[in-house]
Amino acid sequence: MEKVYVFGHRSPDTDSVTAAITLSYLKNKMGMNTVPAVLSSINLESKYALKYFNVPEPIFLNDVNIKIKDLKYTKNYTIGEKDSIYEAYFRMNKVGISKIPVVDKNKNLLGILSMKDIAKDQFSFDYSFVDASYDNICEVIKGKEILRFDDDICGDLMVAAYKSTTIMESIKLTHNNILIMGNRHSVIEYAVNSGVKLIVITGDGEVKPEHLEIAKRNKVNIIYTSFSTLETTKIFNLCNNVTTILNTDKVLCVNENDDINDFIKIANKTRYSYYPVLNNKDRCMGIIRFSDVGFSNKKKVILVDHNSYEQSAIGLEDASILEIIDHHNIGTIGTNMPINFRNMPVGSTNTIIYSLYKENRIAIPKNMAGLMLSGILSDTLILTSPTTTDYDREAVKNLSKIAKVNYEEYGFNMIRAGSSLEGMTMEQVLYKDYKTYTIKNAKVGLSQVITTDINDVLDKTDEYVKLLNTVCEHNNYLYVCLFVTDILKNGTYVLYSDRAKEPLEVGFDIKNMKQGTFLKNIVSRKKQILPVLMDDGE
Repeated sequence: MEKVYVFGHRSPDTDSVTAAITLSYLKNKMGMNTVPAVLSSINLESKYALKYFNVPEPIFLNDVNIKIKDLKYTKNYTIGEKDSIYEAYFRMNKVGISKIPVVDKNKNLLGILSMKDIAKDQFSFDYSFVDASYDNICEVIKGKEILRFDDDICGDLMVAAYKSTTIMESIKLTHNNILIMGNRHSVIEYAVNSGVKLIVITGDGEVKPEHLEIAKRNKVNIIYTSFSTLETTKIFNLCNNVTTILNTDKVLCVNENDDINDFIKIANKTRYSYYPVLNNKDRCMGIIRFSDVGFSNKKKVILVDHNSYEQSAIGLEDASILEIIDHHNIGTIGTNMPINFRNMPVGSTNTIIYSLYKENRIAIPKNMAGLMLSGILSDTLILTSPTTTDYDREAVKNLSKIAKVNYEEYGFNMIRAGSSLEGMTMEQVLYKDYKTYTIKNAKVGLSQVITTDINDVLDKTDEYVKLLNTVCEHNNYLYVCLFVTDILKNGTYVLYSDRAKEPLEVGFDIKNMKQGTFLKNIVSRKKQILPVLMDDGE
């Protein structure tokens, strides 16, 4: 069953992270094969929740671009360095591909072999040298093992076609010789006494017992074959190891994790027929051709806690979106076919997921209840945010019973664990929960940090303002704001880039706003901040 990835937005908060996990669990119970994922590192608050309920972190998904490994290329298609040329030809012919990667015992690529290389070798008419294994020789000539002393057979090939007296008087045989002959007993006797490397007896011939004894003493390998001497000679060079005619020039490899768009550029430039495919450990996985690009498998995904391209995974345009579960305004994502889109005006995505469990009559285990509860408490600031609805309150009441926690005590400890800014750079603080929005065809960046370490930010106001202006200019934003929320005081301090001053003053009806202004009772970016900065809600 094809894998489906479930993930939230690029700056994963606790609702986004836990929603991916809890929805994935639900979908798997309903028969799908899903995997929860995150698009970047998770925050301390999310880590606290996962650790508390003993749930592992989701996998990291860098993007959803189509990779080479997503294509239907020819996988598990290689030949070993000790395999015969005949075996390589057989595999190429069976698959219908004129090239095959040659690998060592660890699947490391050594080179590539083609039908053209085999044909060139055949028509060279140079059959004199043999570098093969005993097993490969038996396989190719359909031979029968008679005497075996060596696994590897290397030497000069001769066909005993002369008169016996000519061979014995004019040709000096050594341990480096390999002979193909019929049952010419006098030549056999001369060969075994000379201690040749290998004797191949053709035409179902046999060696006399006394000659076998000599062969044993001199460690002469012997194979019988029913092929004639002519047939054996014609195919004998196909017994050779593939490395004897291996091509190592102009071999261009690609990695299975490369984007197909990068592969297309390489293929258009080089115009090679085939490209060996390697994994991250440089193991050869098979071979790909340019035409395989047409057989791509789009990644199947389910989105939670967002529905806009700007906040989602890189390459989402090339993915197949199966479903969206969200509690924000309708964003920019479009699909080419109908999908399940569950969108509700509630305080948390996990509130919607809780209702899906009930609708599908799926039992909620303690750890999933705990994660759903964590997501709701985080997004509603323990049910104090103006985004909180009766649906959220009902979900918290029931989930806290299943999770066996006091939601107020647990929620405070979770938020406190995630609110520390100790050891974080200003950039890390800014991008801890950072989202981009479009207003009047221009982008704005709005970051919100919920912390009890308020002075850690306000004491560096000038430095943060400089950072906000830099981010604004470098990314061509209309403006960038950092909202620092203090849940104990139930309000938010705001720092902003220069061009944000006027929109903030107008939106919040404040004259001569200064950096670090406290916005009393303002804690929700979605319901209290965005509506005053843009015509549409979040």
